[in-house]
Formats: sequence, C-alpha cells, structure tokens
Amino acid sequence: MNILLVMIPLSILLLIGAGIAFFWAVDHDQFEDMETPRLLPLEDAPDTPPTGEPPP
Repeated sequence: MNILLVMIPLSILLLIGAGIAFFWAVDHDQFEDMETPRLLPLEDAPDTPPTGEPPP
C-alpha cells in the first residue's frame, strides 16, 4: 500500500513530462510533413542502375 504513495505522483510527473514533450514537438513543427518520411525508403539510390541493366 505504501508503494502507491510513490507510484501515483511518479505517474503524474511522467504524464506531465509526456505532455510537455508533445506540445514542444508540435510547437517546433515536428509533425509538419507527414507524407515524405514514409516515401523515403521507396526511393532508388541515385547511383544504382535500373533493374536488368549491367553496371558500367
């Protein structure tokens, strides 16, 4: 039962910290471009030849 005296304030502090981190990220435009990061793995490297052609 005594652990509740530690865990409840600790969980409230963690919740406040997560809220501060979220609002900081929104303020600093971390969620501005949601389309580009998911397309980056699909791009070909600029110096690789297309499929089926031997390298020079």
